[in-house]
Amino acid sequence: MKFDIQHTITILTVPSSATIRQVMQAIDRGALGIALIVEPETEHFVGLVTDGDVRRALLRDCGLESQVLAIKHLPSVTAPMGTPVEQLLNLLEGDIKIVPLLDADGKVADLVRLDRHVRLPVAEPSIGERELQYVSECILTGWISSAGKFVTQFEQQFAAFCNTSHAVAVSNGTVALHLALEVLGIGSGDEVIIPSLTFAATANAVIHTGATPVMVDCTLDTWTIDPVAIAAHITPKTKAIIPVHLYGHPADMDPIMELATQHGLFVIEDAAEAHGARYKGKPVGSLGDIGCFSFYGNKIVTTGEGGMLTLNNVTWDSRARVLRDHGMDKQRRYWHTEIGYNYRLTNLQAAIGVAQMERIEQTLDKRADLAATYRRMLADVPGITFPPAAPWAEPVCWLYSILIDKNLAGFSRDTLMSALGAEGIDARPFFFPLSAMPIYADHARLTNNYLVTDEISACGVSLPSSLKIGERDIATIRETMLLLRAAAMKS
Repeated sequence: MKFDIQHTITILTVPSSATIRQVMQAIDRGALGIALIVEPETEHFVGLVTDGDVRRALLRDCGLESQVLAIKHLPSVTAPMGTPVEQLLNLLEGDIKIVPLLDADGKVADLVRLDRHVRLPVAEPSIGERELQYVSECILTGWISSAGKFVTQFEQQFAAFCNTSHAVAVSNGTVALHLALEVLGIGSGDEVIIPSLTFAATANAVIHTGATPVMVDCTLDTWTIDPVAIAAHITPKTKAIIPVHLYGHPADMDPIMELATQHGLFVIEDAAEAHGARYKGKPVGSLGDIGCFSFYGNKIVTTGEGGMLTLNNVTWDSRARVLRDHGMDKQRRYWHTEIGYNYRLTNLQAAIGVAQMERIEQTLDKRADLAATYRRMLADVPGITFPPAAPWAEPVCWLYSILIDKNLAGFSRDTLMSALGAEGIDARPFFFPLSAMPIYADHARLTNNYLVTDEISACGVSLPSSLKIGERDIATIRETMLLLRAAAMKS
């Protein structure tokens, strides 16, 4: 984290009387993305300016010959020489990537930096001391496999979180969907209606049962499955509907449940991306017959890999637990009553989940703040559509996902991702429509209308949504968008 230094400090340093052009030259020489501003005579440290601060100044019409003090920047965080490493690590959070260390005379004597060797990721897990404590307990006690107190505790916490009477922990979100279908008796000859705009796991789980996924369009105002499209494709073979709460926004569940009641269908919620989202005040995962969640490393709650079924039916709960454990009779060890699966979650993974659930409300609040910051800071960027928020929905920020207007020449989803990549910022396209993939041609029943799905998929991009990113990171994303847009208008 600490690097050697006097020559670096010299080439990074400019006097407070310097111009923006000279600051840019210092930033370029030092290759750290910063310049150190000092008083000309005393060399006392005045402040730290980043390349992002310079870009923002130029976008405000500051000229290259403007004085460096015209650049607006966040107050610089400094520390005296000899500050303990633990305190320095606490300073290197959020927007703070470099901390100047000052000597007794107020001069820069050293620099400490957070060295990010990888790109700013779209998502990363938030793991803290409590996770380490609980995992250590598993290791110290030897309870590292699928038996142990943390599995039960995690299930109880998650059931309470979703307001269901039962929750069944499993090894990942895909098997949660598969197990739910198996519990409900879905199999060969049956059809299950799913959105075309979703991750492949939704379709794959259906295919693994021998049933056929029927892929339908979504709505532009929610990005989730269209109830009208569902109604148009119900046949005597239809046995279930899987609405996906895509990118944290709930599907419109009331008309879906009405269709299910009318036609005698099961409803399985794919809530892999929507932990904590609500529909008309009710948590997702409690609205259909069974809810399914993923705890992959990029999810709001993570166990590295893992999943959960949420439900209120005690019979289905019991069958899920038998099928999860090789179909073994719960009263007679090693006696198997049906062909089952090894879909168990380990106590080690559940220990991480317990710690995650202990601060879930704090996590959701931070993600809501991140979404609000994005919306505020990108408000003046033309040509983008913010994530949906239907009047009846309380979406959550899994990934901060937007649409780029397809009619803006030179400023598209793909050009934006390329430009962000050049800045070391990762961004992801939306899921490809499953209906467009040849692999499903022989396994799915396709409809002839995916206009909304195709449009959203082609224009959608997910921006970095880690809780570790700060306003300066979002400012860089904003500036990249504005510069792309300005360049496109000039061409």
